[in-house]
Amino acid sequence: MINEQIRDREVRLIGANGDQLGIMSAKEAYMKAQEAGMDLVKIAPTAKPPVCKIVDYGKFKYEQSRKEKDARKKQKTVEIKEVRLSPNIDTNDLNTKVGAARKFLEKGNKVKITLRFRGREMAHMSSSKHILDEFAEQLSDIAVVDKAPKVEGRSMTMFLTEKRN
Repeated sequence: MINEQIRDREVRLIGANGDQLGIMSAKEAYMKAQEAGMDLVKIAPTAKPPVCKIVDYGKFKYEQSRKEKDARKKQKTVEIKEVRLSPNIDTNDLNTKVGAARKFLEKGNKVKITLRFRGREMAHMSSSKHILDEFAEQLSDIAVVDKAPKVEGRSMTMFLTEKRN
């Protein structure tokens, strides 16, 4: 809220250079802002009494948008990369997949390991859990199991995330 929009009976006023000007009526605070050639902006509406500051509103909005932009820039998005396996995978193929998952984890991504079952392989789902356990064991130096192996329809999935030091 700015200038005339502020309808509170009393406000705590902060000057343009950051000094406390005390508690006064909203009208009085608005008059002081007018004298300074600036705007009255409510910066803490939930405080008792609400806190208002004398600032140049255009400059204030610009600085606020810059802060938000910088915060978004510093934010890191975590992607989920998927590695698909089959129940009859051979050791060397498994090692190749482990290498790919290692690269994903080192870049800071989560890895979803999916063990897909087709046709008659569905009958031996429980005996294939050791593949996912072995996969997690090979990556135990840099990764932890985020979500344990879980059967979902025709596949068994497990999530790995990078270890926190």
